[in-house]
Amino acid sequence: MKPETYILLVLFAAAPVRAAEPPPASDAATNRLVVTPAFINQLADELRTNHPALRAADARALAAGLNVAAVRRWEDPTVSLGGVAATPRGPMLSEEGDVVYGVEQKLPLFGKPQAARRVAEAEAATATANTTYQFQVLRSDFAKTAFAAALADRVVAIGEQDLGWLETMVATTEQRYRAGDGTLVELLRLQNERAKRAEQLRTDRRLLEHAQFALNRLLNRELRAPWPRFDLPPVAGPVTYSTQLVNFAMKYEPKIKMMRQEIKQAEALTEATRRSRRPDLSVGVEGRQYSGDAGFREGMLTLSLSLPWINADKYRSDLKRDQARLKATEFDLAQYELQVREEVHRLTVQIDAARREAILYRDEILRRSQEALASAHAAWIGSRGIFLDLMEARRMFLEAQLMYARSVAEQYQAMSELVLCCGLGDLEALQMIGAQPDLEAPPEKKP
Repeated sequence: MKPETYILLVLFAAAPVRAAEPPPASDAATNRLVVTPAFINQLADELRTNHPALRAADARALAAGLNVAAVRRWEDPTVSLGGVAATPRGPMLSEEGDVVYGVEQKLPLFGKPQAARRVAEAEAATATANTTYQFQVLRSDFAKTAFAAALADRVVAIGEQDLGWLETMVATTEQRYRAGDGTLVELLRLQNERAKRAEQLRTDRRLLEHAQFALNRLLNRELRAPWPRFDLPPVAGPVTYSTQLVNFAMKYEPKIKMMRQEIKQAEALTEATRRSRRPDLSVGVEGRQYSGDAGFREGMLTLSLSLPWINADKYRSDLKRDQARLKATEFDLAQYELQVREEVHRLTVQIDAARREAILYRDEILRRSQEALASAHAAWIGSRGIFLDLMEARRMFLEAQLMYARSVAEQYQAMSELVLCCGLGDLEALQMIGAQPDLEAPPEKKP
């Protein structure tokens, strides 16, 4: 074989190794975009204004706020009008009057209006907390979907590079077979691998299309709106489990905050039910006049009192019902707090495992795999190596690239869930609890 041909083939074997490097921060020439916290925050504002679920939550919060202003301290007065009929119409009717009219007003006593207002205020606070919770959940879902889209984009890029490698290898093997330096089995194996890779690449592109479809759905955009090519960020720094982290989650986790507002709402409702057992007191004014000459005959002041003691057992049942609901809400909060503690621990373990795996592939396995691929390719070109070793080296190299990308995506997806658990603003806020981005690995040596 000519030395020039050998050198070109060795350089070609090293070409796909460049795919193992972590993606650059940006590449305007190819319209690529790194999924960063700033990118997620920018689209989170669009998510807040466009997503139907958040708009519905905002509408419910607005309705609850208006309900507070609608609570009445004074009930509507009651006006009455009546008459007296008698046959024959005698002097008694002319003296006492036969037209009766009056007005009655229920008094705001025993703290009932104040209790009703506290219930409305608690409902408004709960609706606001629910809006915040829904936004945090959707922002976490959007961040995880964005990292999944970046991973899908990376898988497509790796598949495209591998397909190009296989096409060149098929052409090279055909030349070797015609020259008598290769076998038909090698050629057919490479043709099969090329066909499988082309089919898998079509599937990977459809999966990338679906990931972008999901991003558009979350932002309430046109579902097939185009997106730039995504790149994964570099490996993030460590996040360790600590009491401080758990306390942070217990204080700021959005669902915990919402459930605490639900407890306050249940307490206000219980207090309103307790006050409902007190009687209603109303004052009224009543007048009489005679229809014959329209003259006023008499007036009186009235005082009326409801008798809730007749239904005392029913009021006690109402109170016990609301107290039981309050207890249930408190138990739900206690259970969810335990769940959050466990979730924080699980996520820190998952983040640490994904980070260590990404570093392992980035710093060791990728380097060894690319060296093995280059060595196996050079040996096969020089008729000193085994074709199966070359294919195994290719498999290891592809697996190393995919595992590195998946590990980085898993780390950031778990961090997005941890941001939700801790009630933080975004991934950058994890710096408060010890997550610092690693320095990028030094350039890897090429064989």
